Parts: sequence; C-alpha cells; structure tokens
Amino acid sequence: MGKIVGAAKKVRLLIFDVDGVLTDGGLILGDDGQEYKVFNSKDGHGMKMLQNSGVEIGVITARESQLVKIRMEGLGVRHLYQGQSEKLPAFLGLIARLGLTPEQVAYVGDDVLDLPIMLRVGLSVAVADAHPLVREKADWTTRLGGGKGAAREVCDFIMQVQGTLDAALQPYLALDDA
Repeated sequence: MGKIVGAAKKVRLLIFDVDGVLTDGGLILGDDGQEYKVFNSKDGHGMKMLQNSGVEIGVITARESQLVKIRMEGLGVRHLYQGQSEKLPAFLGLIARLGLTPEQVAYVGDDVLDLPIMLRVGLSVAVADAHPLVREKADWTTRLGGGKGAAREVCDFIMQVQGTLDAALQPYLALDDA
C-alpha cells in the first residue's frame, strides 16, 4: 500500500474512462437510437471536490456521446476526449499540453482498451468489476464497481493522501451559528 500512497501523493491529473467506470457499463438504447447512461451523483461530487483541491480531471473514452459531454460540462471537467478507440494518443497529448509527466497521472479503467494508458501512469486503478487482466495489471483495485461509487472512492483516496479531504468536507460539517 505504501507504493500506492506514494504514487497518489504525486497525482496532478486523474483520468477516467466512462463506460464501466463512471457508469456500470450498461448501455440503454431507445427505439429512436438515443443512448442513455446512468451516472452516480456521489462520483460526480467527488470529482468536483477533487478539482477544487487542485487536481485536474480528464476523461478519455472510446465512445462518442452528447450525454457524456453534457455531464462532464456540468462537473466542470475541461479535458474530455471522446471517440478514442486508441486512447494513448489522447493521453500523451493531454499530459504534454498540461506539462505533466506520466508519474503525475492516475488513470481509472475497467477493460483492456485502458491498459495502454494504465501501464504508463504513476497510479493505475481498476474498478472492482473490471476485466480480470485489468485488475491484475492495476496498482490498485477499488472496493466498489463502475458507476457504483468507484470514482468517488478514488477521488476521496487521492484527497486523503494529499491532505485535502478534511478541508473539502469541512463546509458540510460546519454548524450554522445564526
């Protein structure tokens, strides 16, 4: 666990996959071809708190969806790469643009498409219900599954290790003296 804590202390950018990580991987398709996804609100709040603590959030996904764009805009995520069947070029471009090294990045994935990035970052995380090979290669596997709080678990862990979690939670614990 010491290696994971050390890696998490260095994180300046946390990147998520979408399907199977920020969602449970299910795709709901309507008769009209419209795609629907279910996102976990606690995951979203964790992403907001992490950004407020100074860590950038990015999303790299193989699929393309207006719904994902809307959700990420709502969370203030500025680094969204959709339609990336090969995710590595987007990753390399993003870290170059932000002036980061791979060691300053954590990536959360669930399937083999995520491995090219996971094998290069400082902290690779698999969600609990990830493909077995992804769990085997990850530095850490969450207790919770994709779309079921795994993203919040990672955000809280990074803030805890970096010493920012208590400050992020303090506004919710303050009593109103008025």
